[in-house]
Amino acid sequence: MSDNNYKEIWVEALNQLRNQYKENGRENEFNLWFNLDYVSDQGNEITAAVPSGFMLDSMKKRGIIQTIKNKIKEISGSDIEIKFEIKNTSISTEKEEIKEEKEIQKPLKIQEDELSHHPDLNENFTFDTFVPGENNMFAYKASIAAAEAPGKQYNPILLYGGSGLGKTHLMQSIGNYIYKAKKGKIKLAYINTESFMNEFTESLAKKKAQEFKNKYRKLDVFLLDDIYFLEGKDAMQDELFYTFEALYQKKAQMVFTCDRPITELKGIKERLKTRFNNGSCIDMKAPKYETRKAILLKKLSLMNKTLSDDIVDFIAANIESDVRELEGTLKKVVNYGDFMMEKKITLDIVKGLLQENINANLGGNISIDTIQKVTADFYGISISEIKSKKQSKKIAFPRHVAIYIARKITEMSLTEIGEEFGGKDHSTVMSSCKKIEDMIKIDATLDNTIKNLIKEIKSKR
Repeated sequence: MSDNNYKEIWVEALNQLRNQYKENGRENEFNLWFNLDYVSDQGNEITAAVPSGFMLDSMKKRGIIQTIKNKIKEISGSDIEIKFEIKNTSISTEKEEIKEEKEIQKPLKIQEDELSHHPDLNENFTFDTFVPGENNMFAYKASIAAAEAPGKQYNPILLYGGSGLGKTHLMQSIGNYIYKAKKGKIKLAYINTESFMNEFTESLAKKKAQEFKNKYRKLDVFLLDDIYFLEGKDAMQDELFYTFEALYQKKAQMVFTCDRPITELKGIKERLKTRFNNGSCIDMKAPKYETRKAILLKKLSLMNKTLSDDIVDFIAANIESDVRELEGTLKKVVNYGDFMMEKKITLDIVKGLLQENINANLGGNISIDTIQKVTADFYGISISEIKSKKQSKKIAFPRHVAIYIARKITEMSLTEIGEEFGGKDHSTVMSSCKKIEDMIKIDATLDNTIKNLIKEIKSKR
């Protein structure tokens, strides 16, 4: 250890940068990309530890390392070099903990132009093009850990949540990373469950079941999208179970996606549910405003386009449902600018252009009948029951959910909503809303279910 007091300079540099990011509303971005620790210093050099080689490469690409060096020079007046080592890191949630294995020191350097991408995968789905935020940080870091040490601690991974939240993007990022790291010398398959079932059925019809088994049970990486298609398909579940067992024994990396937690799927055999639950089941939620804005800025950068800050803020503030809709809205604005080259895109133009999107997001013209039907169908009861005075849990809970949704996405008063639910008074409506609000605070699964119901309700306008 030298006598240069470089540790104090390091700490001060990071503190100043944190404050700068915080003042600009980018503290979450700071927490992600400045994730490194002072280790020691010697001569005119500081040694710092980073979570992984992938993170180090990403920090370099984004200019994070240079930003730190510039800040250190500003404070110390000297050009101080920084070298890096990979630290053992852990990321904890209430249920799970991520730890990189000691033998994984740094991922293989991958030259993007050396290899073609795997034919099953979208080459644009990479960790670099994914924008992490509070809503998906755990999923993002777990996916990186799985990509750097496939088949080890995080196997299988089940990513669940509503459509358009990035589940397939992260799943394929894992596949793309492993494929390139292994220079294409692996057996990898990405397929959605419906296609998987069709292929299985065809193999039976053509008496080629063994070929199907050989194809999927000898993989190194198995990526299966939308497993909710398995509901009620006993033969397919049996085949997937044995495929799962074979792959798990050979330490093949498995990643699955679903629109809801495995516990909410109906008609799934317990032994298969157990296999999923024994892995890392990770909830992906809709992005918050800060993350939505970061996504828009990232997409604009990838498109080599620019929009004024007030337009980006407007889109981020008003398109809240999912990443797919956010990207679609951005493309709509950018395409308008491309076609109407004689006009400069202003905020007023964008407001007019997106009026329909915003009204849909706010839930305009949504009927109580639609809310009641979609909610009743989901919970397996009738519309007459949801309007009734019955207080059994099977009926009362869906009623609370439907009332909560009606209050959230329509302009109706409490009294008007009560009338639509069998003449309930406004205090009963308030009580239903409060019950669901309290439950959402402690049950992320319910929050996700309600968002999916709202999305389905809006689609039926």
